[in-house]
Amino acid sequence: MKQSESKNQDLFLVIDMQNVYTAGQEWACEGIETASASIQRILKSNAPQKIIFTQYLAADHPEGVWAEYNQVNAAVNADPWLNEMMPEFLPWTKTCPVYSKNVYSSFAIPEVVAAAKKADRIVISGVVAECCVLSTVFAAIDAGCKVIYLTDAVAGLTKDSKKEAEKIVSYFAPLHTECMTTGKYLKQQ
Repeated sequence: MKQSESKNQDLFLVIDMQNVYTAGQEWACEGIETASASIQRILKSNAPQKIIFTQYLAADHPEGVWAEYNQVNAAVNADPWLNEMMPEFLPWTKTCPVYSKNVYSSFAIPEVVAAAKKADRIVISGVVAECCVLSTVFAAIDAGCKVIYLTDAVAGLTKDSKKEAEKIVSYFAPLHTECMTTGKYLKQQ
């Protein structure tokens, strides 16, 4: 098989799919159910060779504005259930690594950076489109990674703000990013 015909070695990054982002919770994201279903579709497909989950957990000793952020969100940060991964992902977290971060970008996690540098592409999914996801996309681009942004596997605070984040990601296409649906991604595999 020629190099150009070989299958991409993708890192599938599932960002912060925690209970706090579900309907009715303080940090609820619109479209979380759709994003969850799309992520599960990818996981069940066995398409990505490497899967990493990340989760936001407040720092014990935050610096700068993060101290204020964590103070404002103290009740959320103190609730173990809110910080836990959504139930549908718990089986996957038994076999795939889960790394914690206390900032927006998943690239603050050394293990994510190391895995990303070995991958041909970083396939992005999760929450919150406008902060953790977008911050991760920027860091991945800065690290020289090709980013596949799954539009239906990302949820945001509102539909409008999610679309704005997606639009920003699309500005880096075609060299750095490619926006596509889960269906299109799976057809390429």
